[in-house]
Amino acid sequence: MRSTLSTPYDYRIHHKETGAVWKLSTLFLQHIPFETQDLTFFCIGTDRSTGDSLGPLTGSFLSESPLFPFTVIGTLESPLHALNLQQRIDETRLTNPTAFIVAIDACLGQVSSIGQLLFNSGPIHPGKAVGKELPPVGDVSIKGIVNIAGFMEHAVLQSTRLYLPYEMSRTIARALQLAHGRLKSKEVYDSNSNSNNKDTWNQVGNSHFSQTN
Repeated sequence: MRSTLSTPYDYRIHHKETGAVWKLSTLFLQHIPFETQDLTFFCIGTDRSTGDSLGPLTGSFLSESPLFPFTVIGTLESPLHALNLQQRIDETRLTNPTAFIVAIDACLGQVSSIGQLLFNSGPIHPGKAVGKELPPVGDVSIKGIVNIAGFMEHAVLQSTRLYLPYEMSRTIARALQLAHGRLKSKEVYDSNSNSNNKDTWNQVGNSHFSQTN
């Protein structure tokens, strides 16, 4: 993983907030280096627990997109969980020691925070909610609060309705895809500007990127 010296940050946004996808994509553009092919996404969780499926759902959405060129580890088909997390971390460090890792996982919190998406500097500590000791992972982390913390966390995750992590994972994936698309379109704009083709950018850019939610 890449060492970062940026100022710590901690953003929160509800997945149903108006313009959540656009707002998240703006934050992602500020802190995730979409311009590098070293970017890797660790989507942590398992499809055997509805509450813990946010990570692999997000991974599946991202990996199914032909326009998202980055490495995605952890999908519904091949989950990234307690039994293989350390192995995948070691493999990534060996094959790509400069990789910038974005870790994505579900978490538990207060009742009033359910449905919030958290975007933080620094790693995720997966398994913490259910008392598991797993290695921290990620240069930055994206977490979704799917249910209440504080009592029988494992059972709470098991009994979480699938609809919530599904919707939250879709918001995360769309925001990441949009952030990458906005960067690529800016590159087109810059290229067209250098070629005195600003009218072409206005036609393409304005038709592509309206606020989404």
